[in-house]
Amino acid sequence: MPVSTPDSTPAQNPDLEIKDALMIFNAVWDKLEAERGRDRMRFPKELILLGGAPGSGKGTNTDYICKVRDITSDPIVISSLLDSPEMKALKDGGHMINDRDVVDILFRKMLDPTYREGVVLDGFPRTKVQVECIKMLYDQMVTLRREFQDTPLKVHFKQPIYHIMVLFIDEAESIARQLKRGREVIAHNEEVKRTGSGQLFEERPTDTNEELARNRYRTFKEQTYDALISLKQIFHYHLINAQLPLNAVQANIFKELEYQSSLELDPRTYDVLRNLPEAADIINHARRDLVYRLDRYHLEEQELFRDVVELIQDKIMPIIVPHAISGRAHVNTEDSLLGKPKAITMLIDVFSERGFFASVDIHRKEIPSRFDLKTGKIECREKKVFRIMIRFKGSEIRRG
Repeated sequence: MPVSTPDSTPAQNPDLEIKDALMIFNAVWDKLEAERGRDRMRFPKELILLGGAPGSGKGTNTDYICKVRDITSDPIVISSLLDSPEMKALKDGGHMINDRDVVDILFRKMLDPTYREGVVLDGFPRTKVQVECIKMLYDQMVTLRREFQDTPLKVHFKQPIYHIMVLFIDEAESIARQLKRGREVIAHNEEVKRTGSGQLFEERPTDTNEELARNRYRTFKEQTYDALISLKQIFHYHLINAQLPLNAVQANIFKELEYQSSLELDPRTYDVLRNLPEAADIINHARRDLVYRLDRYHLEEQELFRDVVELIQDKIMPIIVPHAISGRAHVNTEDSLLGKPKAITMLIDVFSERGFFASVDIHRKEIPSRFDLKTGKIECREKKVFRIMIRFKGSEIRRG
């Protein structure tokens, strides 16, 4: 099987690499399309291309990345896809498997409906040819989306989202982690053999030999890292310092991958929603705006404002106080003062300023007030009940 190695492959002309990638991509794509049909070329909506130096914690953080992005499918680990005995021997020797084989087996895997909404690709792309192939895949997904956007199949061809995430550690840390992992695996396997209980783990040559570990890191730095960083100007790119403690690494991952509607929604959907404020925008200056409104009430509508405060103090607070433990009170009132819309707004703002959360629901009911014996006509009056819900942090009682 043809392979390339970091030591023996001469540097290619970038134009030749692009031509090679085009030939490889077209061959793989045309074969898949012939087998499945164009309307079945349904790739994952979201791809997270996860790369990292050996020992950087890709396996440790993959589940967390999936959780942040709400991806329920298992990650596609390229090294596991290419785990035949022959290919395993090549990888252990520091070789890289033929790009055509990698692209073909990966694309076939991604067409599995399990990955329809999204998937993490652990270890792809690793070469410039693979980078070009992933760019061509994105272009094809956009083309398919346009092609089917006015058909019943449009639901299967959504706006693709690509994230490039690189977990970075320096050479010394990578080597130390690889060798530490090797020692732990050897110790584990010795215990399994001694007790006959448990499952043997794979012992990688690069995890027990410092020079092989160093070569593996340098292969990543010279090929995989350069391949991934070349996508920085095209897709969402996230470089994570993986030498930090795990909680700090995951906090940075969350910050990088949290939801952003302008990047993730279909542009036409976002255009419909864009004029609606986000909750964060509303709450950002909520306290300042509340102070401004309360001062305006007192300056411009002083009498109504004082009446509202008196209503709260004399009629509502006596009901709230006995509910101090639960932190929740329901108050029903027919007070005509609240028939003024501005009074309800004032009431809610006053409670907010005092640390309560208040909401008001108006319940209307027709009540018979007069019955005409001659005509049988019933005259009714409208009964208006203001249902006020007040919530606040209740008291904590230590129980013995």
